[in-house]
Amino acid sequence: MTENVWMLWPSREALSRAGVHRARRTLAGAGRIFAVGILLATTFMDSDLHGWGVAGAVLGVLVGGLGVWGFWRVTLEHRLLPSLGLLVLLFAIATVAEGAGLRVPALVVWCACAVSAMERLPLAAALPASAVALGTYAAVNNDAWLTTLAMTTGLALAGYVLRLDAEARGSAQRLLVQERAARAAEAESAALAERARIAREIHDVLAHSLSAQLVHLEAARLLIERGAERDQVLDRVVAARGMAREGLAETRQALSALRGELSPLEEFLSELVADTGGADVTVTGERRPLPAEASQALRRVAQEALTNVRKHAPGAKTRIRLDYGEHEVTLNVRDSGAPPGEFTHSGAGYGLLGMRERAELLGGSLEAGPYEEGFVVMLKVPV
Repeated sequence: MTENVWMLWPSREALSRAGVHRARRTLAGAGRIFAVGILLATTFMDSDLHGWGVAGAVLGVLVGGLGVWGFWRVTLEHRLLPSLGLLVLLFAIATVAEGAGLRVPALVVWCACAVSAMERLPLAAALPASAVALGTYAAVNNDAWLTTLAMTTGLALAGYVLRLDAEARGSAQRLLVQERAARAAEAESAALAERARIAREIHDVLAHSLSAQLVHLEAARLLIERGAERDQVLDRVVAARGMAREGLAETRQALSALRGELSPLEEFLSELVADTGGADVTVTGERRPLPAEASQALRRVAQEALTNVRKHAPGAKTRIRLDYGEHEVTLNVRDSGAPPGEFTHSGAGYGLLGMRERAELLGGSLEAGPYEEGFVVMLKVPV
């Protein structure tokens, strides 16, 4: 439904001082006080008021000041009838001043009312109010008719220009508030995403590492209860200790990744295959820095794939291929296949399911399954 522009109030941001610099407000207020002071001083010095006349003039100034303040407040609250009532009060004060021979203050009040009405009231009320004020001004003014016409037209246009300027300032203020709200929401969303990423990293490292240690320690407990040989128990304890060391190293690496202290991916893969018994590493495409999450996902999948090879197919020949494409990076880990190892069902490692979920969060994909005589894991991450 289209709004009626004639009944539309200027926005609250336009009617208030929001968005106006404090220095500008101070300067404008000082200018108004100075102008009013000069006007009153000149009027009282040039007038023949004495006794009760002076008291009445002072009372009129005080009532007029309260009327102006009240008009500013009720228009800010978009209350039409009180605004028109206060305008009538100001018209009455100007009429009394005119009758008492204070023509200049009366003319100033009528002009100010005309400009303020155009600036702060809906147009349906502003035009009649301004017409009454300017018509009265033209009727009592002694200037030539052409000068009076130019003056009244200029005042009406000045009021409308002030209205447009206030609306523009109000619109800018609203946009600023919306932009700040959007930035705050964006910062909150980024903080939540970062917390989720940290939680995911800690879960990937600790939860699975601790579960693997628990398997070995539980096996050690069962062996002790059954009176197994010392070497059998020791093997399980040593395996749990090894898992703890790996978990600690991977936790440090995850924390380094969160701080942005990642080594180059190619260097990481070389160190990884050296620590896990060796594998062929091939890197193709134009090498470039990767986003932290993409780089971390590639590292995690490489670790998981090599861990699976070591646990499920010890002695298998492994080939790692890292391909930097134009829009994505592909990691391919393939083994030649071998008889299952001792820890085939130990439950160690991060789990390909978790890696698949990580890849999907980044907009990529992970495929894992038998290939020829071995097993292949392929991760694609957009960059």
